[in-house]
Amino acid sequence: MKETVLVTGGAGFIGSHTAVELVEAGFDVVIVDNLSNAEMAAVESVRKITGADIPFEKVDCCDRAAFEEVFKKYKFNSVIHFAASKAVGESVAEPLKYYGNNLGSFVNVLSLMKQYGVENVVFSSSATVYGQPDTLPATEQTPRKPATSPYGNTKQICEDILRDSVAAYEGIKGIALRYFNPIGAHPSALIGELPKGVPNNLVPFITQTAAGIRKELSVFGDDYNTPDGSCLRDYIDVVDLAKAHVVAVTRMVKNSGKSRFEIFNIGTGKPTSVLELVNAFERVNGVKVPHKIVGRRPGDVEAVWADTTLANNELGWKAVRSLDETLASAWAWEKHIRNIQ
Repeated sequence: MKETVLVTGGAGFIGSHTAVELVEAGFDVVIVDNLSNAEMAAVESVRKITGADIPFEKVDCCDRAAFEEVFKKYKFNSVIHFAASKAVGESVAEPLKYYGNNLGSFVNVLSLMKQYGVENVVFSSSATVYGQPDTLPATEQTPRKPATSPYGNTKQICEDILRDSVAAYEGIKGIALRYFNPIGAHPSALIGELPKGVPNNLVPFITQTAAGIRKELSVFGDDYNTPDGSCLRDYIDVVDLAKAHVVAVTRMVKNSGKSRFEIFNIGTGKPTSVLELVNAFERVNGVKVPHKIVGRRPGDVEAVWADTTLANNELGWKAVRSLDETLASAWAWEKHIRNIQ
């Protein structure tokens, strides 16, 4: 019998790509999403890419009664929890929205798992838990710093909730994947990052600027202590990231982990500056991205990138797609949705 995985936030950027990789790895998938920051078209595209009639439930994970109906309706023994609000800047302005949504939804996931005997959960965590590390690259043992935003704080708190729940409840295993900066799109150009409203992430803003939808890109700060003055980040291809979730679920299903609660960094291990990324996008795709330098943005850290040794060795996972490939896929996706030749 096939294993079934519940994917919350499965119509979103990372969730949709993970759903594809799960199906292609032989899992059945059920997608739950409230479509607050995603489109139903993404679910249709996942079905098209995989050829699978994937069930979809429009449910808000914060609505426990409605969410419980999903646990009653389907049989699964693993959950990948993506559903969360995720804009750093917005979280600074709207902290209560972020604490309510991100903590409430995850508490519901874990309490329903406990109630219905669901064993495995992969939590979508973030490199924001490290804040500005004292030494780089960041390993899983790098001390977490006080979060620089409510968004980052919700990721720290959810990791703690998961750790404590696994310790308390014998039937639950959990893996937290700390993502660095997911970018790019599926090679089919049928799914990619499509934020509602003004993008909060760098690459959608780059692609929308290149497409003429945005007048220019704002680069937040050129006075950081980095080679070109702009922030350094670890940009990972979303398909590589999606594959890490498949490996994590498989590890728990096979019970091959070293402990019932594990944390892994998911990145490339290579730092790239914001300005380097803009220049690489222009070079790879042969398009111009008008941009200007503006002041630093609240909540941004100067530099962070991953030490991926643990994920490479323990999970047998490694990022394989090059930055050029990834930036080409992001532009192919933007052209697809805008009907640009």
